[in-house]
Order: sequence, then C-alpha cells, then structure tokens
Amino acid sequence: MSNRKGTTKQNVSLPKRGTPDFQLLILTLLLVGFGLVMVFSASSSLTLASSKFGNDPLYFIKRQVIWIVLGTVVMFIAMNIHYSKFKKWYVPIFIITVILLLVVAFSEKINGAKSWLSIGKLGIQPTELAKISIILYISALITKKGERFRDFRTGYIPVMVIVGIVAGLIMMQPDLGSCLILVATSGLVIYAGGASMKHILGSIALLVLGVGLVVGAKAAIDSLSPSDKATDTQDYRKGRIVAFLDPYQVAEGDGYNIIQSLTALGQGGVSGSGFGKSIQKLDYLKYPYTDFIFPVIGEEFGFLGTSIFLMLYLYFIWRGILIALRCKDPFGTLVGIGIMGLIAIQAFVNIGGVTNTIPLTGVTLPFISYGGSSLLVSMLCMGIMLSISRETNLPAKEEVTKSVTTVRQVRSR
Repeated sequence: MSNRKGTTKQNVSLPKRGTPDFQLLILTLLLVGFGLVMVFSASSSLTLASSKFGNDPLYFIKRQVIWIVLGTVVMFIAMNIHYSKFKKWYVPIFIITVILLLVVAFSEKINGAKSWLSIGKLGIQPTELAKISIILYISALITKKGERFRDFRTGYIPVMVIVGIVAGLIMMQPDLGSCLILVATSGLVIYAGGASMKHILGSIALLVLGVGLVVGAKAAIDSLSPSDKATDTQDYRKGRIVAFLDPYQVAEGDGYNIIQSLTALGQGGVSGSGFGKSIQKLDYLKYPYTDFIFPVIGEEFGFLGTSIFLMLYLYFIWRGILIALRCKDPFGTLVGIGIMGLIAIQAFVNIGGVTNTIPLTGVTLPFISYGGSSLLVSMLCMGIMLSISRETNLPAKEEVTKSVTTVRQVRSR
C-alpha cells in the first residue's frame, strides 16, 4: 500500500505551465521600441532649444528608458505569476486604487487637472492603475457570481455601482477622457460576461441622463453666482464642441491644436517627410511627444508608414483577443478581453481625437506616447496577457494530471 501511495504521489504532479505567446511578446517589445524612437524624434528638438530641459535632446528619452526597464521587469514578473492569483488579489488592488484616487483629489493641479501624485521626482497617475484595477475587479465579480450575474438586482447592479464609484472619482479630477475609456472598457467586460443588452442600454441611458443633470445643475448654479472661473469652464466646454464641429472657427483658440494636427498629417503625404523631419513638432503641436505623437508619425512616415503602423497595432490587439478567447477559464477570458479592449479603446480615443474623428480629450497612445504611469501599467497588462497565454499553450498531459487540475478548479470555486 505504501508503494502504491508513493507511486500515486509521484505520478499525480501539478501540471506545468506552457510557454508564453512569443508573437505577443515580440509585438509588445516592437511597439515599445518604436515608441521610444518616436519620443526622441518628437521631443529632441524642443528640449535641445529649451533651458527648461537643460538643453538636453535626450531629456525625455532618459526618463522613458527608465520606465521601459521598470515596465519590462514588471511584465516578466507578471508573466511568471499565474493570472488566477489576481482573482485573489483584486480586492486589495481595488482598495489601494480608491485610496490613491481620493488622495489625488487633494494634490496640486497640473494642466488644469488633479491627476498626478508626486513621489520624489517621479509623478504617477492613479487613473492608469484604476483602469486595470476595475478590469480585475469586475472580471472576478462576474466569475464568482456565475449565472447570478444575469439577475439585475443581485448581479448587475453591484458591478455597475463599483464602476460608477471609480468613474466618479476620476471625474473629480476632472479627466473626462480617462473616465470614458474606463466606462467603455467596463461595458465591454460586462457584455462579454453575459450581461443583458437591455440592462447595458439602460445603464447608458442613465449615465447620459446623470451627466446631463450634473452639467445642467452646475451651469444653473454658475449662472446664479457668475464668476471668472465658472465662465472660463463654460467657455472651455463650448470651445471643445465648436473645435470638433469646425476647428477653423476657433483657429486661435480651442481649434488650434486640431488644425496643427491635421496639418501635420496632411504634410506627411504618401511617403512622409522622413524620420526626424517633422515641422509641426517644432513648437506648433502642443505636447508632440505625448497626446499628439500620432500626427508626428503621420508627418514623418506618411500614409504608407502610418498604415503599416496601424496594421501592426491592429494585429497586436487581434492576437491578444485570440489568446483571451482560447483561455478555458472564464476569469482569464474576461481579463484578457478587458485588457485588449482597454488598449484598443484608448488608442481609438487618442487617434480619433487628433484626427478630429471624435472630440479631443487628451489621452496617451498606449506604448507609443511618453509617460511613465501609462507605460508601466500597459506593460503590467501585457505581463498578465502573457501569463494567460501560458495556459493556452499548455503541453499535452496525462489523464491523471488533467483530473487533478479539474478537481483543484472545482475546489477553488
């Protein structure tokens, strides 16, 4: 008996994890590398001519390299952690995120918003952490509820309350672009989780109604007690709408950035002006190394180069979605769809804004724009995706091992 027991213990071993998806890994590194090159092209002339940046053409590159190294380490660590661990850690991650969002409300305003927390010489944006935090939270919640999630009162409402809390904290900064991205990503995960389309459409209607009431109430209050600050806010909102509908009507104001962006894309033509030869980045485009880095790509590489870049980006997103759909664990599938949806939605908001396809909101282009928090969280997300891919690339196992795995999954539920 002892021999049999010993044999059983030796034979019934835990299943080994598969290899990560090398296509996704290589595509991630390619995008990060291309982003570093474009940050150099978009920023070097400005920093060389400015004493504010110490006349250093590598000012932003040095900082971006630090974040890339940190991000790569985080990505490889996350890749080697079983993604199911995040199902156990989602509550503390969410609590930390909420605390940071509350703390940032008392921080100093930068560019008209309270979005940054300073840690020494480094600045972090809690909003970026909130994006992955909400994906993990609602994915875990939907998975744990199972079929009960389809119930409106006990399943759907609690999930929407969590999304509403985080979205409300982000709007306090205010950061409309990030709030919309977070809500859209959450909606995608909720829909993938099996929510009724009727419930989702009802939530959208309530959201629009709520935003309308808040904006209307604030406008009414401002009209009763007019101030320079309230007038500036109203003019800013009106200017953004006018700039989207006809940027040339407010060419010297809110339409200026859009016009310069469209000019850069137009000057690129078919083949582009050549790497490093963008004119619009020379103090015409505002923040050409962050929000407006796509027009620089368009001007320097033209229609052909931009098309190749977008096709690479689309293949990267498609590859990630494919990995998520191949995962047999509902939690892994929801997290994967949420992560790739987040990247796709943010890229659309950035590119759509600078091409005047949608109103400009001011968000970074994932993996490409300069920005430490955005890059670090994006690399963390890809680490989780690569961890998920290791489950879809499992080697062939014996029947005994499969049985043990199934038993462990049932017990964990």
